[in-house]
Amino acid sequence: MPDLTFLLIAGFAVVIGAAVQSGVGLGLGLVAAPVVSLLEPSLMPGAVLIPTSVLPLLSLIRDWSHVHWYGLAWGLPGRVPGSLAGAYVVAVLKPEMLGATVGVIVLFAVGLSLLRLRVRITPFSLLITGALSGVSGTATSIGGPPLALLYQNEPGPKVRGTLAGFFLVGVLMSLAVLAASGQLSGAEVRVGLILIPLVMLGFLAGSPLRRMVDAGRLQSALLLLVTVSGLVLIVRSLL
Repeated sequence: MPDLTFLLIAGFAVVIGAAVQSGVGLGLGLVAAPVVSLLEPSLMPGAVLIPTSVLPLLSLIRDWSHVHWYGLAWGLPGRVPGSLAGAYVVAVLKPEMLGATVGVIVLFAVGLSLLRLRVRITPFSLLITGALSGVSGTATSIGGPPLALLYQNEPGPKVRGTLAGFFLVGVLMSLAVLAASGQLSGAEVRVGLILIPLVMLGFLAGSPLRRMVDAGRLQSALLLLVTVSGLVLIVRSLL
């Protein structure tokens, strides 16, 4: 079991990440995963995925009426092969190789968004982003950027509710695949369970941020978070 210092630092990261995700729609994995990776890489990705599974449930309850069910119906099937591929990557490849690749792709996608190249929400784009989210989320616990970029022009409640639906089913799927393939340790499960109450604290703390992004700042906030996630993956890989 990690020491108290680790739990305090990781717990603080979880509270901050949960507050950001409560307001914007993603952020818990982005903030917590690099911290846990640097302090105790052996606890990745399970120790972050387990508390991450609680936050989307809370967000889904709050924004249930705004969920884009059409998007979930097409995007979640793509998560299945993506999660299997992510578990395979965890088993056979160095995580930093995948992290750097995902980071570069994310930054490239942000660049296209800044050029006003808008990807339409279609069955094909939903399947592809669902698969990419499955690979990245299972292998690195940061699976939000592909979906966030696809939904960046939608209203805040719709983004949060739909991403919550993706994340809830997707994270549970990733955990099941990791457990079935022997890639989820008891230590990851114990630490993940300890961090769950801090997710709830962060969810409550995210109310002011929700009001701010719903006032017309959602796209900028999403692009900033996705850019940071790409940079974090690249820097973490280099370190």
